Amino acid sequence: MAIALPMLFHLLTRAKNNPRRGGTTNKLPPGSLGLPVIGQSLGLLRSMRANTADRWIQSRVSRYGPVSKLSLFGAPTVLLTGLAANRFVFFSGALAMQQPRSVQRILGERSILDIMGADHKRIRGALAEFLKPDMLRLYVGRIDGEVRHHLDVSWGGRRDVTVLPLMKRLTFDIIASLLFGLRRGAARDALAGDFAQLMEGMWAVPVDLPFTAFRRSLRASARARGVIAGIARETKAKLERGEASRNSDLIACLLSLADDSGAPLLSEEEIVDNSMVALVAGHDTSSIFMTFMVRQLANDPDTLAAMASRTFSDHVMADDAEHDEIAKSKGAGEALAWEDLAKMKFTWRVALETLRLVPPIFGNFRRAVQDIEFDGFVIPKGWQVFWVSSVTHMDASIFHEPAKFDPSRFKDGSPATAPPCSFVAFGGGPRICVSMEFARIETLVTMHYLVRRFRWKLCCKEDTYARDPMPSPLHGLPIQLEDRTAS
Repeated sequence: MAIALPMLFHLLTRAKNNPRRGGTTNKLPPGSLGLPVIGQSLGLLRSMRANTADRWIQSRVSRYGPVSKLSLFGAPTVLLTGLAANRFVFFSGALAMQQPRSVQRILGERSILDIMGADHKRIRGALAEFLKPDMLRLYVGRIDGEVRHHLDVSWGGRRDVTVLPLMKRLTFDIIASLLFGLRRGAARDALAGDFAQLMEGMWAVPVDLPFTAFRRSLRASARARGVIAGIARETKAKLERGEASRNSDLIACLLSLADDSGAPLLSEEEIVDNSMVALVAGHDTSSIFMTFMVRQLANDPDTLAAMASRTFSDHVMADDAEHDEIAKSKGAGEALAWEDLAKMKFTWRVALETLRLVPPIFGNFRRAVQDIEFDGFVIPKGWQVFWVSSVTHMDASIFHEPAKFDPSRFKDGSPATAPPCSFVAFGGGPRICVSMEFARIETLVTMHYLVRRFRWKLCCKEDTYARDPMPSPLHGLPIQLEDRTAS
């Protein structure tokens, strides 16, 4: 659930971290801090928006090696790349998560993104209770209903659609149902509008002035937080009356948890803050990820055939056509069940290979809470650490022909020959994405109905995409649809 950060936040709030004022400097990594305040920020942002960030990173690695210093967004920074760097970032207790002040203001101060130590363990454990397999299996039918309704209303009967905004609405509706128990209707639509406005200011300069995106985002956040707090109060009352159970939704689950003394495990502020984080994290990454799956399948008819139906490709074996086989076992209108998802092995391989090639999170930042040594260099206390996910994903010594789309790399749900911490689409270590299994269920259910019901082709060539800060097809991925179920 890592979040990239905006440039000007650091320009305004982190420029005071001057590495030349005291501290250990004789073992600093190679590189240059560049111009004061600006450093290398503009170059990185330009490369992300031009989809050349991988080349920008590799040029630094070629020049300085896998560890180098630079200045990003007004703060001295150490760039770490490679397998050893992944392990270091995931498991070092001397590195804290670092989110921009704009994100903290919008999502709250007591979220899992910003806390450390015992509090992080406590809140992560609480969220994990909701996301355990024995809980998630109860929600497959509800996700199924949201997906089918969405495809009927927003895809069915249309010749042209734009995928990314539709995927964003679908993932929002799924999360609103499972996290907050919100049914379809005016309340959910109002929250969706506030959420969209909230997201517009997440990467804005955190200056609360009239007519700014940040001001609008703060106001939308306040409305959304009010809705969630109201839901929490209503759910608490329902739990006390026996009208809801711990399994009803995330809010009910979190409210039901208690510590050893019987006191609530989480405060109301922590429930609201972490519900906001879950809403944001489960929305953007999943919608972007599934959009790029749709793009891949538009360009790869053999993979689509293997997922959907052997009738579309003579050389695809019957046991590969997993979605048709699953559909044959279901009655008319019968929802998918947990056991059906276990049969979608090939589809999940396609998903993981998509994540390897286009990870929704390019990288993220940590902060050194003490002087740390890595690879013979010192990272001074207070410096940023910038970790990049794509370097090991595209390392030919780890993944053979890394630019090639090859789902067979993930035969057993993980890279067959790659070492641990080399495939990092979900992070790793103590902060590995707690909602990874939820993302798997959401993706498999969506793809089951999408590939069985529709065929599609791209309306325009979208081989490139921008990162601002997450990857996004330049035009939202417009496609032409053929509804196979239409009479």
